[in-house]
Amino acid sequence: MGKVTLAQFAEICAANPDLRLELTSEGELIVMPPTGGETGNRNLEIAVELGLWNRRHGKGKAFDSSTGFILPNGAVRSPDLAWVSLERWDSLTADEKAGFVPLCPDFVVELLSPSDSWQSGVAKIEEYMNNGCRLGWLIDPSSKKVAIYRANKPPEILIAPPTLAGEDVLEDFSLPLAFLW
Repeated sequence: MGKVTLAQFAEICAANPDLRLELTSEGELIVMPPTGGETGNRNLEIAVELGLWNRRHGKGKAFDSSTGFILPNGAVRSPDLAWVSLERWDSLTADEKAGFVPLCPDFVVELLSPSDSWQSGVAKIEEYMNNGCRLGWLIDPSSKKVAIYRANKPPEILIAPPTLAGEDVLEDFSLPLAFLW
């Protein structure tokens, strides 16, 4: 298959609602397999913490891995977890909110599955950061390694940190990580 356009990608997704798909900025279609049980549980646990924090603070919208974001580079990506400030979300039209979200999230989490490579996770987080993301976490439970990406700064690598902080993007958000290790 040649280069897939955004319109073709939307048609493919509509015709295959049970598939998890992404589109690279070069128009390459990526089929993502379902996660295993441990990864699915870890994703849910992180999502619960982010969702509860977001509900209490009401400063944005949180999204799970089934949400597609159209990045400024033209890629359509689905981070494991994402968050967008209310100001940016409210600037979208009703149609933009209903379809693939035409912006890069302010915050993303990529949680590696046992079959994912560290290098592929780095590439995804760096793509988000290069497209306007303000804070990104790459988490590898198998090596207990976390990379924290901040806008315009080199990544910080931590080994088995007890918590991660939302810093100035997700004020007062703290994610305990003991359940991952």
